[in-house]
Amino acid sequence: MAIYTCKLGSVDGKIIVKELEATNREYLRQSLEDQGFFVFELKKKSFQFLWDKGIARKKVDNRELLSFNQELLVLIKSGMPIIQALDVVLERGGKGKLQEILHEVREDIKGGASLSDAFEKHPRAFSHLYIASIRAGERTGDLPLTIRRYVAFLKRMEGFRKKVVSALIYPSILLTLATVVVTVLLVYVVPIFSQIFADVGSQLPLPTRLLIAFTVVLKTYLPLIVAAAVIAGYFARRWMRTTAGRYTVDRVLLRIPFLGPLMAQYAVAGFTRTLGTILGSGIPIVESLKMAVGTLNNKVLERKLLQAVVRVEEGTTLVTALEGVKLMPPLALRMLGVGETTGALEEMLADISEYFEEEIDRQLHVLTTAIEPAILIVTGLIIGVIIITLYLPVFKIGAAVG
Repeated sequence: MAIYTCKLGSVDGKIIVKELEATNREYLRQSLEDQGFFVFELKKKSFQFLWDKGIARKKVDNRELLSFNQELLVLIKSGMPIIQALDVVLERGGKGKLQEILHEVREDIKGGASLSDAFEKHPRAFSHLYIASIRAGERTGDLPLTIRRYVAFLKRMEGFRKKVVSALIYPSILLTLATVVVTVLLVYVVPIFSQIFADVGSQLPLPTRLLIAFTVVLKTYLPLIVAAAVIAGYFARRWMRTTAGRYTVDRVLLRIPFLGPLMAQYAVAGFTRTLGTILGSGIPIVESLKMAVGTLNNKVLERKLLQAVVRVEEGTTLVTALEGVKLMPPLALRMLGVGETTGALEEMLADISEYFEEEIDRQLHVLTTAIEPAILIVTGLIIGVIIITLYLPVFKIGAAVG
């Protein structure tokens, strides 16, 4: 998500300058106007790559945010005012960006700001979704319920993310080790054999000559190859940061067999759980959809969802709008339709998210089960071919002697 510097006019005539995160300029403008602000200027933050890497970004880790919200929930439920609750959290000490930010939040609240307004001054630390959830809790007068929902949401999302990452760790390690082994063979082992063959002076078989020539080129130009790869990677990343580049890459990813549908399901699972959490906080459906767009993290799917949002604004039901853009499979749409008809949309969104998460878990198990032996087999074949190619001259000499 990009960071924008926003120059706004409030309903009481004040000029406000703040920094906010958003998927794109148009929907940030629409969201601010829906909140009653007059938008004078939206300027994208310069040196965005520095903010994304965290060099200049006050990013709060999800675990820190989860721990803080759990403590805050217990303290508020006990009847403690917000100021005193923050004092208790700060008294326990700790280091990191969150502690620094909470000190500033406490001072803002002492100055008369609401909790959501104080959080809103730190958009790089607290997501728009979190701030909106807190504001909704303040509106309804049930802040503990809102925080409890967000804590449950964070736990589910973090747990699911860890499950996906852990499923991919072992195949990644295997692939890395296989690459290292093959590189060592080509760069160090093969040149040793080529020197031995040169000392013998016999005519080498064609496969062996080709392998030796390849390793000579690889070893000679390895620094250039690495440098070219780094430069190409840098420009590729810059291109991917553009709207057209990101859209192209996301479209290609979605078309990859097996992996494409898996990534789409992962995106939709996060979207449905986020949307259910926002709706449960009492935020209207259109605003909730706009806030949940960024959780898809895929420009192709985001564009489809934005098309659906326009249809919902025009009066179309959510199911019909999502069906028109083909964002979800038929089963999920039927479940969503039942939830919309019965008034249990929030619960049905949670069920859809759980369905997708279980399906992703099953497919990841199949993928990791298949990819591990595949990596071992391919690596074994490559190493076997290299070894056989190196020993062809030995076999030739042995046959000549015999």
